Amino acid sequence: MSTVPTQIRIDANVKKQANELFNELGMDMSGAINIFLKQCILRGGLPFTVEVPGYTKAVVDAMDEARRISHDPDIPGYTSMEDLKKALEE
Repeated sequence: MSTVPTQIRIDANVKKQANELFNELGMDMSGAINIFLKQCILRGGLPFTVEVPGYTKAVVDAMDEARRISHDPDIPGYTSMEDLKKALEE
């Protein structure tokens, strides 16, 4: 199999993290890229889904409620587990 040099531009931090991971797996960047490209060819596309993660309505509602509660001065807050336990026992 003949190889050809290929240049790609990668964020420096992403490259560092990827190299650390690939080293743990016993491979280098070139080997990992070759595996990725072969999988793309075999599958006729990317070997994983590409999507923007979203939150369900229930999760968004829970985050909104948590935000509201955190700003409500009438809802007590606790700075220690002891204070929380006392409040729960009352």
